[in-house]
Amino acid sequence: MREPNKDETIGLSPAQRFERWSETLSALLLGLVTIATAWSGYQAARWGGEQSTLYTDALGLMVEAARVEARADRLTQVDIAMFAEYVNAYLAGHDELATFYYERFRPEALTAVDAWLATQPLKNPDAPPGPFQMPEYQVSQAEQALQLEEQASGLFEEGKEANEHGDQYVLNAVILASVLFLAGIAPRFDWPPLVIVILVAAVVLLVIGLYSLSTLPIQ
Repeated sequence: MREPNKDETIGLSPAQRFERWSETLSALLLGLVTIATAWSGYQAARWGGEQSTLYTDALGLMVEAARVEARADRLTQVDIAMFAEYVNAYLAGHDELATFYYERFRPEALTAVDAWLATQPLKNPDAPPGPFQMPEYQVSQAEQALQLEEQASGLFEEGKEANEHGDQYVLNAVILASVLFLAGIAPRFDWPPLVIVILVAAVVLLVIGLYSLSTLPIQ
C-alpha cells in the first residue's frame, strides 16, 4: 500500500488519518519481515546442510580410525609373539633361531628391543619388564588412528556449532513470524490504543529479529 501524500490527508478525520498511517506501517512491517523471515529460513537450511556434511565426514573418519586402530592392534600382537619366540630361542641357546627372529622384527619393534636390551635386563633389576614398556616402542598406525579420532572429534564439534546456528535462525524465524501475525491483525482493530500497542510490539520484535540476523554467522 502506498503512503498517502499531504493532499490526500487534508480533510480526513483524525480516526481516518490514524487508520491510513497504521495501515501504511503495517504494510512496511510486512514487507520487511517477509524478507527477513525468508533469509532466516534460507540460512537455517544452509546450516542444516552444513551440519549433515560435517557429521558425515566425521563418521567417515571414525570408521577409518577404527580400521587403522585394528591394524595397529594386530601389529602389536605380532610384535609380542615375535619377541616371545625370540626370548625362548635365546634362553634355549638356539642362537641361529634367535637371530632369525631378531632380524625379522618390524623396524619400530626392533628400535624398542634394542633400547630394552641396552638396559641389560638380565642383570639390571630396574630394567623395564619388556621392550613394549619402553618409550621407544611406537606403532605408527596407532598414532594415525589417534590423529583421525581427533580430526573426527573436531568435525563433530563443528557440526554441533552448525546445528546451534541453524537453531538460532529457526528461533529468529519464529520471532519474525510473530511480527507477521501482529502486523497482519493490527489493521483489523478499530480501537487506536490497541492498534498502537500491537504495532509497537511488532516493531520491537522486528528490531530484535533484525539485530539477531546481524549477529548470526552467514553460511
